[in-house]
Amino acid sequence: MTGLKQKIQSGEAVHGSWINLGSTVSAEIIGNAGFDWVLIDLEHGAGNDAMMYLQLQVLESTDATPLVRIDELSRPRSQRILDAGAAGIMFPRIDNPDEAKLAASMLYYPPKGIRGMAKMIRASGFGKHVNEYASMEKNIIGIIQIETINAVEQIDSIAAINGVDVLFVGPSDLTMALGIFNQFDNPVYQNAIADVAKVAKKHKKAAGVLLQNINEYKMYHDLGYRVLACGGDAAFVARGAAEMIKEMSLCRNRL
Repeated sequence: MTGLKQKIQSGEAVHGSWINLGSTVSAEIIGNAGFDWVLIDLEHGAGNDAMMYLQLQVLESTDATPLVRIDELSRPRSQRILDAGAAGIMFPRIDNPDEAKLAASMLYYPPKGIRGMAKMIRASGFGKHVNEYASMEKNIIGIIQIETINAVEQIDSIAAINGVDVLFVGPSDLTMALGIFNQFDNPVYQNAIADVAKVAKKHKKAAGVLLQNINEYKMYHDLGYRVLACGGDAAFVARGAAEMIKEMSLCRNRL
């Protein structure tokens, strides 16, 4: 669990990938690919809590730091994710500072937060490393997704909250909210992502984004984004299958 948060805080660019097929095999493949972090997606992915648990077990044998995107702003759900061994949680569609503060509080034990303590959990080695794990909670990563107009308008107050480590833009949701779906070159969207990066720097937080394609890397990096994801297991399979059928069709047409 150590390492990724320190890299983020140092300003190093860290690369990630989504895991949304609900498969331990694809999780292992992605985890071994060389990404700094991977995100198990419970919001839109095919998996459930039981599969997440198995995926976290598989990912332990890889060098990728496992994060989980939660599907609701819930203390019990957050606890279950962290108890299973996730190094951090991504909270989607956070709309205002109150929601961001609640999300951040779920990551930590009292008095800093409201997370419940349990000893016999996977994260503490089922009671073997309780004290060590409790002291390591400082390494947990809190990621707040910026996907709504309200979040953009209140970005300064959200970024100021202790426990918010990364302001992570969801391009599809944000452009949808702005009424310019998938128009990533639109000045309205460009201004919004520039504001997020500016405020993140002001509050010594990191800015992150899910790239729509790798050609966007330099644009976001130049703005100051350092937590960068591109693709996921479902996207890689779909793209590989599409490319293969295209190549096979070309071969057939040459006969």
